[in-house]
Amino acid sequence: MTWYIRLWKYITLAHGAGGKETEELVRNLIVQSVPPELWKVKGGTGLDILDDAALIPVGENRYIAVTVDTYTVKPLFFPGGDLGRLAASGTINDLLMVGARPLAVLDGVVVEEGFPVEDFKKIMDSFINTLKEEGVALIGGDFKVMPKGQLDGVVIASMGIGLVEGRPIVDTEVRPGDKIIVSGYLGDHGAAILAAQQAIGAEMKVESDVKPLTRLMLPLLEKHRESIHGAGDPTRGGLSMLLNDWAEKTKTVIVFEEEKVPVRPQVREYAEMLGVDPFSLASEGVAVLAVEPSKAQEILEYIHSLGFRDAAIVGQVYEPKDPRHAGRVLLKSMAGGVRILEPPSGEIVPRIC
Repeated sequence: MTWYIRLWKYITLAHGAGGKETEELVRNLIVQSVPPELWKVKGGTGLDILDDAALIPVGENRYIAVTVDTYTVKPLFFPGGDLGRLAASGTINDLLMVGARPLAVLDGVVVEEGFPVEDFKKIMDSFINTLKEEGVALIGGDFKVMPKGQLDGVVIASMGIGLVEGRPIVDTEVRPGDKIIVSGYLGDHGAAILAAQQAIGAEMKVESDVKPLTRLMLPLLEKHRESIHGAGDPTRGGLSMLLNDWAEKTKTVIVFEEEKVPVRPQVREYAEMLGVDPFSLASEGVAVLAVEPSKAQEILEYIHSLGFRDAAIVGQVYEPKDPRHAGRVLLKSMAGGVRILEPPSGEIVPRIC
């Protein structure tokens, strides 16, 4: 009996939360079962780095970017968005994070028997309208119905296709010296979903930030592509998981300052009330960038000019002084202390995206 069966006899909600358990399950039950020669198309990326999208070379400095995700959220309609907008935005953003221009989407939709047609139409209209606003084609898909009680509402699987022209943005290129920029307030989506699940949304007065990031990333890639070494959207597991992932992949140390990270006061207060780290809450309309230090201020000012006025430089990447410290993320607290920020573990917010 292998170690992971002894450790996890059953799949738990924590395995789907996007934190440490998700990473361990994917790497140990899936990736290790695939022969390394099949991890990627020659000259591209895939299971070897597990980035937001895989890359397939189609010529000199040209790549097809492909991503797939399955979206399940409770409630299906939440403050600031719904499942349809979430699925379309998440697919588009995953393509943007590897430096691709989103071109097309295919979807797979599964609906529970007895689900109201009117609500289903609202979700699909939201999905289609989001793609339409961004000029992304819906070129195919699949539709299934499950018997009542065998599915909770609606699940959307979405595959995105994009084109990279020039250098792709690959997380393994994050390097010592890079400055870390976030494009806006963190944790809004996770807080909005958690509040809705706890039925206190009105008191929270926070909405999901769910939106495509084309208006940020496409101009930024055109003007500063060569200075962007890493990009990611902090969805499941939030900023904490994203930075830990970067630090582990590159064997660096990432340090960020709590007081510089934009988090709405009500999001911070709500997270603290429930004992949840706000840096583990998901964002669905924020980009995190690792950029060339000499260009960081210029890039930040350009991001501000694009309308993302809350963007901030929050940290930096370092070469570890001791090899044993490689892969760590350190948080400088508002109180002046420093602590290791571990990747999130357990059921952070179930059914979030």
